[in-house]
Amino acid sequence: MNPNIEIKGISEGLLATIGEGDWTEIRQALLELIQTQADFFKGADLTLNVGDHEIKAADLGKLRDQISENDVILRGLISKSPRTEENAKSLGLTTHFERPQPERSGKAFDTSVGGDEAIFVQRTLRSGNNIIYPGHVVVIGDVNPGAEIISGGNIIVWGRLRGTVHAGASGDETALVCALELAPTQLRIAETVSITPSSKKKPKPEVASLKDGQVIAEVWDIHKSKK
Repeated sequence: MNPNIEIKGISEGLLATIGEGDWTEIRQALLELIQTQADFFKGADLTLNVGDHEIKAADLGKLRDQISENDVILRGLISKSPRTEENAKSLGLTTHFERPQPERSGKAFDTSVGGDEAIFVQRTLRSGNNIIYPGHVVVIGDVNPGAEIISGGNIIVWGRLRGTVHAGASGDETALVCALELAPTQLRIAETVSITPSSKKKPKPEVASLKDGQVIAEVWDIHKSKK
């Protein structure tokens, strides 16, 4: 990932913070990032924090269209430049957002003990609900058929997992999927898709991981957890 582009999850979708540097090069890097991680960004609402970069309305409009071509919606733009902010408003982009806070709604949060970045969702995900996040995703509740989680890291479901999940979406083959009942419509780790067994087993806590190129489900033993 380009060091001048930082992606985080917020309540409005994804936030891409743009650092200093040549805007043309950073803009191209952002588009390449969206294209190379299409599964992760697909269907997401994207907000750009461009800092001091001064961007013309025509350039913003072109960037919005190019992002849209990759099935991503440019929802808003945050800027320290009054001119850039006015250009964003002229295109109908949102320019003011509440500062993300750690809440039950699943916003990003920082930890003081040096842990990994994750979101926490305390509710059942029903058909049509989607979570797309670059870090780990923790759900306290069920994930029903028709719901989808795409995570750059691990996915932990304290409930029944019967929807579609993609862990390690950015290519992390060490990612895990854990659930009290592991019965997904589709389970994917990095680029490997699991085959759901046809036989119905007695529900039990399980963890799925990638071993020798295959997704393997084992009894979820926290003492043997990899992460």
